[in-house]
Amino acid sequence: MHDRMPDGRLAVAGAGTLRDCSFQRAGSEDVFMREATTLSDLVLRRAESYSSVFRDVLLIAGGSVLLAICARVQAPTWPVPITLQPFAVLLIGAALGSRRGALAVAAYLVEGLAGLPVFAAPPYAGAAYFAGPTAGYLLGFLGAAYIVGRLAERGWDRRFGSAALAMAAGQVVILAAGFAYLMPLVGARQAWIVGLAPFIVGDILKILLAALALPAAWRVLRKFESH
Repeated sequence: MHDRMPDGRLAVAGAGTLRDCSFQRAGSEDVFMREATTLSDLVLRRAESYSSVFRDVLLIAGGSVLLAICARVQAPTWPVPITLQPFAVLLIGAALGSRRGALAVAAYLVEGLAGLPVFAAPPYAGAAYFAGPTAGYLLGFLGAAYIVGRLAERGWDRRFGSAALAMAAGQVVILAAGFAYLMPLVGARQAWIVGLAPFIVGDILKILLAALALPAAWRVLRKFESH
């Protein structure tokens, strides 16, 4: 029903309708945030004409390529080089989500196992690489991408504090896996000295950087989508 205002304008009657309209305006940001669980889901709205399988394959392949590139951005420390890979793993997990993020890491590992030169140190590929000192970190990448992805799907990557906790959780998985693998090879003390301690300061900086970048990316994409 409609009521006529004193100036001749029509007003919609019904408090429920007015509440619905008000909620739609005030809560539009919440609806927007719920519809996209990860940054990649938000971006893929622009590619709805392509099949979901094609989009997933493209994202997974892109994630594996990013990991291979970041493997070569490194400081050549021994026995474990310091690379940008852990940082890339955290971002891939957050951006792609748990399933696609873990699959991107798995694709990267399979590529190296098949002989593609994607790993960080000589021989850069092959099954023998998984017997070397970095094998634990590589396996930790899988768990880290999945965990960070799950947290991102729950909205942890949209605010600085929760994003930092999500990134820290993923980084702990990587370091713990690497340390656990190194410890039987070189002993606990040496594993700490060469496989854990050198990475702590840099990892904290990477966590803070990712925690700043992810919420900022959500804000930028939200504004872009609203226009």
